Amino acid sequence: MTLIKSISGIRGTIGGQVGDALTPVDLVAFSSAYAVFIKERSGKEHPKIVLGRDARPSGPMVQQIVSSTLRMCGVHVLDADLSTTPTVEMGVVFEKADGGIILTASHNPVQWNALKLLNEKGEFLSGEDGERILKIASKADFNYAEVQQLGSLVPLDDLFEKHIAQIINLPYIDVSAIEAAEFTVSVDAVNSSGGIAIPLLLRKLGVKVIHELYCEPNGQFPHNPEPLEEHLSEIMKLTREKSCDIGIVVDPDVDRLALITEDGKMFGEEYTLVACADFLLPIKGGATVSNLSSSRALRDITNKHGFNYTASAVGEVNVVTEMKRTQAVIGGEGNGGIILPDLHYGRDSLVGVALILSLLAKTGKKLSELKASYSSYSMLKQKIDLNPSLNVDALLERVANAFSNEEVSTIDGVKVDFKEGWVHLRKSNTEPILRVYAEGSTSEVAQSLVDRMKSVIDA
Repeated sequence: MTLIKSISGIRGTIGGQVGDALTPVDLVAFSSAYAVFIKERSGKEHPKIVLGRDARPSGPMVQQIVSSTLRMCGVHVLDADLSTTPTVEMGVVFEKADGGIILTASHNPVQWNALKLLNEKGEFLSGEDGERILKIASKADFNYAEVQQLGSLVPLDDLFEKHIAQIINLPYIDVSAIEAAEFTVSVDAVNSSGGIAIPLLLRKLGVKVIHELYCEPNGQFPHNPEPLEEHLSEIMKLTREKSCDIGIVVDPDVDRLALITEDGKMFGEEYTLVACADFLLPIKGGATVSNLSSSRALRDITNKHGFNYTASAVGEVNVVTEMKRTQAVIGGEGNGGIILPDLHYGRDSLVGVALILSLLAKTGKKLSELKASYSSYSMLKQKIDLNPSLNVDALLERVANAFSNEEVSTIDGVKVDFKEGWVHLRKSNTEPILRVYAEGSTSEVAQSLVDRMKSVIDA
């Protein structure tokens, strides 16, 4: 069993020993620490926290434990129940709350769950704030409220509608053009909360023909929930056979967006952000940001439109920090995460869908034609299981030294830029693995770069 306590939250598998998995004891300790942190930060005895979850089977149980613990700490819980990560993020703003928690392990398999923690802006906590919560949890010095001071429980029933209304009201989302295009759309929501949110959004955008695949939010993931090509054969087939203009795929908490072209092929999750930027940059203009593990294609499209691109360390909070520094108009991560500051500083599949459909409606192009117009790169994403005894920092230092003649970044793990592509090695924040990302003009070039890197690792 696995329990990962990090500055970005607590994530683990359900069942097992305390401290080795996501048990009730661990949930209570971490929820209590977060409540202490929010009370300190807000200066309130009874702060408000928005709480939501994805549809995985452990969600209702974890929700009850976390909600009860927060109320025992004197916190007023605004319960969004079944929701999405971006919807809870926006709910914090809508409700003028002091924080938020999303109960989701994102793309991890069904045995996992997690607490993702937000500040009063509905944004993920900084590293410093995360460290503070870890210290509070380690001391376990909690002072729970007396009966007269317990927090309340208030249901939030309209967050999806509010979230979607904000998207539709963006000045460059053209609902009339989308409706006039008469798109046929397929959706794979992996039986989680996207099965509610995405079809609702599509109907509000004027899409009348929607072919739903795994949109029942029962938490029974029909395939690996990470939206990668090897997991999406059914939606690819459905999109082609139903003559859909586009296929939409989201992960369980709906912050990652992958697209299927009209001919049933992967658009490539790396290109979701590229296409959204291609739509927005001629309208607004400005800088873009993605992380070090994202495709060069965003840099290329940004430069094509005459604007500047920068890269951040991996992690949404790092991308957001760099976006704020550069006043970027759009950014995100190459895993299909779109961050649009005009809406909020969080990855949001719903606004990504609206941007993509607006692009298709305005240009009249097919999705495959758009893909062909962008820089062609091939990316590999691999994993190396970590032995607990392995000194990862020493390993990464050895790799950096071995390629010191190339362009090397150590902002986040080690990234080596070669003329023909790049390789990025970093320790995962969510799994006990070393992530290996590589990009080249072809898959063979990318693999050759990975092989060069692994030869140093295995030496």
